Amino acid sequence: MNSLGIFCRQVRSRSAEHRQAIHLLYSAGLYAPIVSILRQELDSMIRSIYLLSIEDRATRNQLIEASINGKDWRLTIANGKQKKVTDRDMVELANQLQGWTESVYRFGCGFIHLSNLHDHHARDPMSLIPASEKAVILQHMRHYHGGPLQPDPTFLDLQPFLPMVFDKIAGNLVVYLNELEEGKMIDDNMRNDTIKSNPTSRRNRKRA
Repeated sequence: MNSLGIFCRQVRSRSAEHRQAIHLLYSAGLYAPIVSILRQELDSMIRSIYLLSIEDRATRNQLIEASINGKDWRLTIANGKQKKVTDRDMVELANQLQGWTESVYRFGCGFIHLSNLHDHHARDPMSLIPASEKAVILQHMRHYHGGPLQPDPTFLDLQPFLPMVFDKIAGNLVVYLNELEEGKMIDDNMRNDTIKSNPTSRRNRKRA
């Protein structure tokens, strides 16, 4: 199996385990770990999008090789030096296609790293995040999942929709992995088409 095949296999394996974990956690009423898993699934998605954005196949393969060998992603920049590809780089690119990515990613990070969001039994996480992030998350939830419909939803109101959010992310991931295997890339036309169909993209938010 070539490097791309191994990469896609490891991503699909991770996603399948995430799906099983979400089911078990949701059945047990353990919602904070579900959000951290959403963040991990997003990590796979933004990495796949980043790979698709790279036209040079040698560079794309270099990053794939790094991933399957447990190494950091690095790119050679103009002066010949190596630049590490950061989470911020990948999130910002993905956010151009999926306007909700950055806010959901940041919200998920709050449940991976110890933070005030883990006090959700006493304090509502939705009241602890910036209003702009809350607005983007709710816009995404209502557009794609039909709720929550409360005027000022709490984390408790979001909980029934969390499995659907996972399905949305995992579904996008399937598409991107298939496109990687087909040798495709995210060109400007695809980016523009995605932004037009995405009500939470920055471009569309400026129009609103």
